[in-house]
Amino acid sequence: MSANQRKTQLEQLREEVLERIQRYEAHQRHTRGALDKDLEEQALEIQGDDVVDLLDNEARAELAQIEKALSRIDTHVGDRCEVCGELIETQRFHALPYATRCNECAIP
Repeated sequence: MSANQRKTQLEQLREEVLERIQRYEAHQRHTRGALDKDLEEQALEIQGDDVVDLLDNEARAELAQIEKALSRIDTHVGDRCEVCGELIETQRFHALPYATRCNECAIP
């Protein structure tokens, strides 16, 4: 996969993640109103809000990784591991387009 192909894929992924974040924000604005009077319904609403908050946090973390990968491509180091400097395996980019580490360095 060439750097241009990867950049295009990452830009598309960035748009998808931004759309997800917008949906989470819309949900959060919509549900932040008064809670239902029924205690069971209140518990479900709060639990649902917590799930949406977690999904929003995950999407924002993924967006940060995408932005980092795009920046690395722009500086012509996007295909090299940020730890050891070796080329990142093409299969890794297919599985994780915003990878910044090779398989060996990705394992803690």
